[in-house]
Parts: sequence; C-alpha cells; structure tokens
Amino acid sequence: MHFDKRQSAQRCSNPRIRVEWDRMNDTDRQKYFDAFKCLMRRPPSGQFSQAKSRYEDFTALHQILTPNIHTNGKFIFWHRAMLLLLERTMRSECGFDGPMAWFDEARYAGRFAQSSLFNSQWLGGLAINNQCVRDGQFANLICNVGPGSSNQPHCLSRNGDGALTKNCNQEYVDICNNYPDWAGMSRCVFQGYHAFGHNGIGGPMMDVQASPCEPFFFLHHAYVDRNARLYTNKNPQWLSQMNGVDASDRPLTLDTTVNTYGMMPDLTIRDLVDTLSVPLCYRYDY
Repeated sequence: MHFDKRQSAQRCSNPRIRVEWDRMNDTDRQKYFDAFKCLMRRPPSGQFSQAKSRYEDFTALHQILTPNIHTNGKFIFWHRAMLLLLERTMRSECGFDGPMAWFDEARYAGRFAQSSLFNSQWLGGLAINNQCVRDGQFANLICNVGPGSSNQPHCLSRNGDGALTKNCNQEYVDICNNYPDWAGMSRCVFQGYHAFGHNGIGGPMMDVQASPCEPFFFLHHAYVDRNARLYTNKNPQWLSQMNGVDASDRPLTLDTTVNTYGMMPDLTIRDLVDTLSVPLCYRYDY
C-alpha cells in the first residue's frame, strides 16, 4: 500500500452533474446522443488506421490498450479517463452543452429491455437474438473496429439476456463496495456486475477489445464510475493512498500514469481518484 502526504488535487467549486437517464429530460437525452452521432459523422483523427470516424477513435484506443486496462488496478481509472476524454471531445468538437448521462442498472437489473433506454426512440431493441439493431438513434450502425483485434465491418447487434443483467443489482454493488481496499473493490467490479453488464447486452458489447462500438458502453461505464465514487465517499482514505498493481505487476501509486495514447495529456491516478477535484470536476446526481 502506498501513502501520499502531498497536497491533494485542487477541489472544484462548481462540478458538472452527471444525470441518471430516467431523470434526464428528452431535450438533454437528444443532445447527448446527437453528440455521439456528430462524432460518428466526423472524420477520424488519423491516429488509428482502423477507425473510420472520430467516434471510432475511442473504440480503437480501447482495442489497442485492452491488455493494460482491464485485469489490473488501472481498470476503473482508465475508463474514468476515457469518459472524461469523450466528454471533452463531445463539447469541443460537437458543441455539446448538456449533462453526461449514466444508467442506474440496479433499478433495471434483469429487465434492461423494459427500461426507458432500450426502445425505438433511443438505443433501439435489446432482446433481438443477435440481429443487427434496426431501430433507435443508432439503427444500422456499422462497426469497423473489431471484432477482437481484427478489423472487419460488422453491425451493431444485441442479444439481451436478463439472466445476466440481473447481476447488475444493488446487492452486487454493495458486495464490491464493502471490500476494505481499492484493489479488492476494483477486482470485484471487473469480474462481477461490470462483466455481467457487458455480456448481458451481447453483440459488440461482449467484445472485450472493441466494446465501445456499442453506445451503451459509455452509460454502463458511467454506472461503474458512479459506484466507484460512492466507494470513496464511504472510504475517503482511498483518495490519498492506493494499492493494487498495473498490467506488469508494478505497484500502483498516486503518481502512476494513465495513458490515453496521446488523445489527451497523460493523467495520473492522483488526477483521477477524486471526481470533485481538477481535472475531473463532476459529480453524480445521486
């Protein structure tokens, strides 16, 4: 375990609020998905040859870094950085001025398909037997990054499985958030309700490397991120110390770098551990 006595990051005076989907009005919902579609229309940065749009830059980034950001202590921090990068890009390149969204999966555990998210107005159908999504905001979406480490055009498909998403419940969140240490909590989340959320959607969401092709990926990881914030609310000692290891079994410290392949300046765990401090500056509505 590594303690740090240096001053913590600067606190934010006016943090942005991430709003749960059911609490978000239709205007803000549309702004949120319009920004996704804007990124899908924009040309890629050119940094990743497999990406055919600005949105696919994010999928390619995740694909390339997969070995470094999942089965180790960087898991929550890296995906927190990815959500920050997405938000910054939505705002700077697409004029997005609304709140970022998250989806309270515990409220719909086992019945995502009955939520206000998976319908023809928003994300389209969920229980569609591995067929391509043909309705909703992202109807007929083609993914060029993946499957896996290959890069072949394939459609956004889903195979909703309530027997899996039922494990995205509050009881599982509580089990993970009752771990006494950050590394234990993070490992529980990765192997537990986080994995059930991916596999319970099916299609590209089950693809460990290229899952960000599925727009729901970002609402799912915002749920994970929100629960990690609740963990530090209850265990504030983990704002000033860290444990666990990276993919090379090096101990994590608050000065461990979290790399986004140059898509934004590298951050450290110190920058990412407290959502109410610079540079994150956000909180969840509950």
